[in-house]
Amino acid sequence: MVLRGLAAASRLALDINILMLIAVAGAVALKDYTEAGVIVFLFTTAEWLQTLACTKASAGMSSLMSMIPPKAVLAETGEVVNVRDIGVGAVIAVRAGEMVPVDGVVVDGQSEVDERSLTGESYPVPKQPQSEVWAGTLNLDGYIAVRTMALAENSTVAKMERLVEEAQQSKSKTQRLIDSCAKYYTPAVVVLGAGVALLPPLLGARDAERWFRLALVLLVSACPCALVLSTPVATFCALLTAARMGVLVKGGDVLESLGEIRAVAFDKTGTITRGEFTVDMFDVVGQKVQMSHLLYWISSIESKSSHPMAAALVEHAQSKSIQPKPECVAEFRILPGEGVYGEIDGKRIYVGNKRVLARGSSCQTVPERMNGLKGVSIGYVICDGDLVGVFSLSDDCRTGAAEAIRELASMGISSVLLTGDSAEAAVHAQERLGGALEELHSELFPEDKVRLVGALKARAGPTMMVGDGMNDAPALATADVGVSMGISGSAAAMETSHATLMSSDILRVPEAVRLGRRARRTIAVNMVSSVAAKAAVLALAVAWRPVLWAAVLADVGTCLLVVLNSMLLLGEGRGRRGKEEACRATARSLEMRRSQLAAVSPDAATKSVGKTGGDAPKGCHCCHKPSRSPEHSVAIDVRVDEQREGPTAATCAPAKKVE
Repeated sequence: MVLRGLAAASRLALDINILMLIAVAGAVALKDYTEAGVIVFLFTTAEWLQTLACTKASAGMSSLMSMIPPKAVLAETGEVVNVRDIGVGAVIAVRAGEMVPVDGVVVDGQSEVDERSLTGESYPVPKQPQSEVWAGTLNLDGYIAVRTMALAENSTVAKMERLVEEAQQSKSKTQRLIDSCAKYYTPAVVVLGAGVALLPPLLGARDAERWFRLALVLLVSACPCALVLSTPVATFCALLTAARMGVLVKGGDVLESLGEIRAVAFDKTGTITRGEFTVDMFDVVGQKVQMSHLLYWISSIESKSSHPMAAALVEHAQSKSIQPKPECVAEFRILPGEGVYGEIDGKRIYVGNKRVLARGSSCQTVPERMNGLKGVSIGYVICDGDLVGVFSLSDDCRTGAAEAIRELASMGISSVLLTGDSAEAAVHAQERLGGALEELHSELFPEDKVRLVGALKARAGPTMMVGDGMNDAPALATADVGVSMGISGSAAAMETSHATLMSSDILRVPEAVRLGRRARRTIAVNMVSSVAAKAAVLALAVAWRPVLWAAVLADVGTCLLVVLNSMLLLGEGRGRRGKEEACRATARSLEMRRSQLAAVSPDAATKSVGKTGGDAPKGCHCCHKPSRSPEHSVAIDVRVDEQREGPTAATCAPAKKVE
């Protein structure tokens, strides 16, 4: 205590150690040595317990950040090398039970990977060739060869560590206010204590010893330690909990804002929907170009874009045995909210939505066969000012999107959709969500999204924007809290957002809001309890008699209670949706199993899909909610055996209606 008190005095600062030394010196001056000893014992014991509690909270962050193994094995040579020496494009071997050392793409082998340390996903995720894997995740039951996509210092978990460290160093508005007040509050309390000890005897009051004791109690009781701790410890624990559940929150200010959210604006493509498009129709308009030439031009240009629609168009061309050549494309440009432009083989090509049609073509007439399409995204291809191609793409809603919006509604939060896609595609998404969205806004430019987010803030209050694309970045920055889909989203969206989802699970959004509200309540309880405990001791001292050890116990005890109450945030959200996540994991495993069957025997895979309801909507089907009448349900047990050529066996209980 003496050493820490001298260190504080050398900085011209008054802290709890100096106040405690004054209290001990006062007790010794009153020849109350037992009370002086009790003060020191209580204070050091409480500090020890407080250090243990804070160390436990910090240990969680340390374990979160020590996930990357220091060594890796090169697949080709078997050589063990330092992770920091592995370059981009190297192929490394990851055996069962080993951590993935660097972000990469699986090029050989199949396995299941535990990603809970990074994304918060509680169940294994199937991996096969072309699947992405992330540093710090655990390979469970198979061998995989991984081609690295980033250096170790630029891996997702390394970025996660930097973001969490920056968040810890930043202070929330409440914490800054308390710190600024404490800077002047403690010296004022010392002056007030000196006045209580000296003025009454100078004015002729009797029992000077009682006034002196009261001054010492005032000094100890008025120490703002618990009040100062009330915010940073709660913020630290909440940030750690958010990181564990796969949500990176960039600072205490953002955490507080999460608890104030009253409206959420969602982007559609890649956020509400999976962002995994399939080409439903691709036609040539007129007789000016051949289909093969058109697909070559489009795939070459779209190869330079990171938009999910671009990947679908490239895959469609490759399925027609046409290989793109992006190196042949000149003057490539992204047109935000419209599409892309590029020059290839001397042709000026625009690919995009209806706005591209208005920009690049003198013909504004849409082919009649495109007018009857519903629920799809329609695109146009313009070559040298002429409309030469039309196509349509479809995209399914993410599993859990409707549930996430309903959870937000149950918390009194309204949800709206902001998309640059067509009105038909927006309405289709609303239908798939069961009408959960309150407002739909379609065919928007990035500046339109910014304007609508601003209007939503003015009308509803604090607003969150959830998006994944580069065109969402301005709206993410405008919102009170911008949330990006980190792993699947663009780098621009991740940089400008205030929080990042490390997985594609949109149910993390209501969980993050719930955590923000819980953190705000915890901070409020900490502040009220710290002030109330001090006020109670002071009232007792004035009304009855000043007891110095009771003041010390109240001070250090309140500090300890503040820390322990904040640590309750570390258990927030655990086990909340274990069953649902198990179902999604089962659905992913079944999907990978079907792909394996397709690789071995396409006919067997087709039979398997047909028997298990291949035309049913995508998503989790392994734990339907019970219907109103249990007798209307049906239980189906399907066994798939790739060695058996006969029909799939299925047993079905009689039912009036199949859910």
